[in-house]
Amino acid sequence: MDRKIEKKTWSTKRILMITGITAGVLLLTWMVLSVGGKSKLDVDTDRLTISEIKKGPFQEFIPINGTVMPLNTIYVDAPDGGRVEEKYADDGAILKKGDPIIRLSDPDLELQLAGQQTAVTAQQIQMQIAHNDAMNATIQKLQNMADVENTFKDAERVYKLDKDLYAKKAIGLQEFQIAKNTYDYQSQKRKLNKQILSQDTVLVKQSEVQAREQIAQMKGALALMQEKVNDLTVRANVDGQLTSLDAEVGQSKNKGEHLAQIDVLSGFKVRADVEEHYISRVIPGLMAYYTDNDNNNFKLVVKKVDVSVKTTGTFQVDMLFVGPVPKGIRKGQTLQIRLAFSDEVPALLLPRGGFFQQTGGNWIFKLSPDGKTAYKVDIQINRQSPDYFELTSGLKEGDRVITSSYETYGNIEQLVLKK
Repeated sequence: MDRKIEKKTWSTKRILMITGITAGVLLLTWMVLSVGGKSKLDVDTDRLTISEIKKGPFQEFIPINGTVMPLNTIYVDAPDGGRVEEKYADDGAILKKGDPIIRLSDPDLELQLAGQQTAVTAQQIQMQIAHNDAMNATIQKLQNMADVENTFKDAERVYKLDKDLYAKKAIGLQEFQIAKNTYDYQSQKRKLNKQILSQDTVLVKQSEVQAREQIAQMKGALALMQEKVNDLTVRANVDGQLTSLDAEVGQSKNKGEHLAQIDVLSGFKVRADVEEHYISRVIPGLMAYYTDNDNNNFKLVVKKVDVSVKTTGTFQVDMLFVGPVPKGIRKGQTLQIRLAFSDEVPALLLPRGGFFQQTGGNWIFKLSPDGKTAYKVDIQINRQSPDYFELTSGLKEGDRVITSSYETYGNIEQLVLKK
């Protein structure tokens, strides 16, 4: 007869499965307990940036690129329009004040000058003729006066003689009266001629003064016109280097049109664009620094701030060198400048790194003394520069921290460092 086979409750497979699950739970429990309940992650130290906290001088600054420019630039414009007839200098030429740059021509202006010169010459000739005529008239009046004076003296002599004879009854009244009338007439004539001569002298002087004033005005107009013609030869108004010359022989230039500029070589300034984020902090008097290829340091000071923000989101500042100027710098050269917002002060320095993007500077992974693990510590950061953060709490000199990016760490609280 058939025998019923009883089914086993605890099979070997089932026992092994239960044993494996139990072991896994126990292992997980041990791992959690072994780290005090903190999550951890194994990381390769070759992929980390480990930095040491040090004490040193800290200065808050931003790096900017500055362009070397002449201290002063003088613009050269055309005082009057004209055609370019000749060029005396090219871009880059070193000029002295008064050196010619270009010569323009303006036939109308030159014709006006010739006409004015002719008018002045004609007026001078006319003045000379008038002066000669006046002198001749004066001579004639003087001759008349001499004749009148002579006749008067004869009449006076006869009158005095007849008066004495009449008093002695040597001559009659009629003869005496004739002598007296002649004397009175010649006296009045003498007085009238003196008055005419005096007025003539005044009129001649007035005419000469007016003529001289008229000549002077015409000469003044002639001088102005001559100056305008002379200005057709455009000259350097200061010592310096000619740049941006825009004139070719045969070109026509309008009055006031820009022709060139002269860079005064007595010094340099540095012009830089600064992000508008710093517009409230950049003021005249701020210090800046430049280090050349030989590690020589140079100081600059902000002299001018243009607070109008450009479409690029920047505003301009002009800086001047304080003390020595770097040797060999040239116009247009780009300098890497450090624009300082503070003086150098001693501080705990935390090197900048990618960690800041995830932590906001509120915490950081600090290495254990044996360097095998790293754990979170809270920190406080004050100011920053392109190279360092200024630490105020959370770390001390000599501590080592991870400053590379924490992007892949998530909520991990402890790192196990593997080499």
